[in-house]
Amino acid sequence: MTSASADLLIDRPAVTDGAALWRLAKDSKTLDLNSSYSYLLWCRDFAGTSAVARGEDGEPVGFVTGYVRPDRPHTLLVWQVAVDGAQRGRGIAAALLDALTARLAAEQGVTDVETTITPGNTASERLFTSFAERHGAGLTREVLFPQELFPDGPHDPEVLYRIGPLTHVPAH
Repeated sequence: MTSASADLLIDRPAVTDGAALWRLAKDSKTLDLNSSYSYLLWCRDFAGTSAVARGEDGEPVGFVTGYVRPDRPHTLLVWQVAVDGAQRGRGIAAALLDALTARLAAEQGVTDVETTITPGNTASERLFTSFAERHGAGLTREVLFPQELFPDGPHDPEVLYRIGPLTHVPAH
């Protein structure tokens, strides 16, 4: 894997990025696609706990959305990660996760990360396993939502990845 290029800007999403985030999620073919409205709300209400990678033209080429868990104020729950198909393999997803956790460690004292991954999503499994290794953190897995809890038809179980505490968080 090559590293993300130096001309990539990682910052907070703006409401005007909502449509692009929705398209990136839709084009991923692996994420559960939420309504376009939800991505607009996410960019408004959770911009502080999310990050967007912008290409040279300023348009989003990747994003990570998340929130700090209300009952665990030092835990970031990563909701979705997506990178434009033409930009994959450049380390953008890893750079987004690293930048977001560094920012939230400094601003809010985040020490742990959680996410859910469906079995067989190898790219996400690798992304979060390597994230834990880079940050000197433990990693546990357990089924959070079994298949039978999903009311809208067949859905793979969602496996909770708990990563932490982060010990190697670079300064942002």
